[in-house]
Amino acid sequence: MSIASLAMYASPAPIAQATSLFWQALGTRIRSLGLQAPQALDEAIRYDEAWLRSDLLFAQTCGYPYVRKLRGQVRLVATPVYGLPGCDGPLKCSFIVVNANSPFETIADLRGKRAAINEPGSNSGYNLFRHLVAPHAINGRFFSSVIETGGHLASIDAVTHGTADVASIDCVTFGNTLRFSPDRVAGVRVLAETAKGPGLPFITTASNPLSNLGILRQALAETISDPDLADVTDTLSLRDIALLDDADYEALAGLDREAARHGYPEIA
Repeated sequence: MSIASLAMYASPAPIAQATSLFWQALGTRIRSLGLQAPQALDEAIRYDEAWLRSDLLFAQTCGYPYVRKLRGQVRLVATPVYGLPGCDGPLKCSFIVVNANSPFETIADLRGKRAAINEPGSNSGYNLFRHLVAPHAINGRFFSSVIETGGHLASIDAVTHGTADVASIDCVTFGNTLRFSPDRVAGVRVLAETAKGPGLPFITTASNPLSNLGILRQALAETISDPDLADVTDTLSLRDIALLDDADYEALAGLDREAARHGYPEIA
């Protein structure tokens, strides 16, 4: 039996509930098209452990780990199009957030301050952040310290509570939190936006035949456009899908290389 995992955008609670309902509808449609699909999402497996499972039918990954380690081991199904600030079709940026009461006005003002990252493998919380900061770095350094929080919401909290001065937050996460948990972002403000890059793609295992890939894409498109699911897709701000390929995601590796050319291979 195959597994499905949609754990990248799993909060606040209305997002988690809508994600479960979305999979119920999507799984039903996949089965109606002749392909076996699990009845429910696998919520026991860690989000990144699902990506390389040989029995993976459907999951969502981040574009940066895709270009770093998943290429050739998974198939790109489609890239979601979200209707939130910072999104441009399948492209999206990160918001650079600082404490709402801080005096910072530019990226240069953050020199020698404390940064929070969710994890080094993140495109939105690390790769886009590093690319933005790289031109300002001197001898490979810009910040006085960097803490790893483990998640975007924890990074927001770190900036709110003063344990960090700045963080880079995925615009979809920020938008979802602003809509459904506004108190969580009340203590921060957006200072800047990063470059845009391809968003978090839906994937399946590389061993899944191309015929099955077609079924997944058809089911996705039909589920998102189903008027009976309008409340669910509106909660998720899910508008459409785009069919991007490996060359499109190579742009994220290009941002990685550009930061390295500035002598800033890691956030420091």
